[in-house]
Amino acid sequence: MSDKTSIERILAAVRAIPRGQVAGYGEVARRAGLPGRARLAARVLSENADPKLPWHRVLRSDGRIAFPEGSRGYREQSQRLRAEGVSVVKGRVRGVKAARSVEELIWGPED
Repeated sequence: MSDKTSIERILAAVRAIPRGQVAGYGEVARRAGLPGRARLAARVLSENADPKLPWHRVLRSDGRIAFPEGSRGYREQSQRLRAEGVSVVKGRVRGVKAARSVEELIWGPED
């Protein structure tokens, strides 16, 4: 798979995260068909210039914002998530669990 294709797939996976929901970098990579490529997903987002991309919906696997606390990116991501109704407490998203798969997002967790 070419780098361009990988980038496009990651960006499509980010665009598919619904408003008020979040996903980890690893989950974004997995949804893009690139399991184990969380760092690639993070790099693609860090280099992205599309102002319409909902990059703020992507978090670390533990539900925390990846930017250093107090940084401009940290404040902007917190603000954008809160504007979508997501609770952010001390840099960690509360009450919203990132779905492990698209199926879980639609149908809920497996029993």
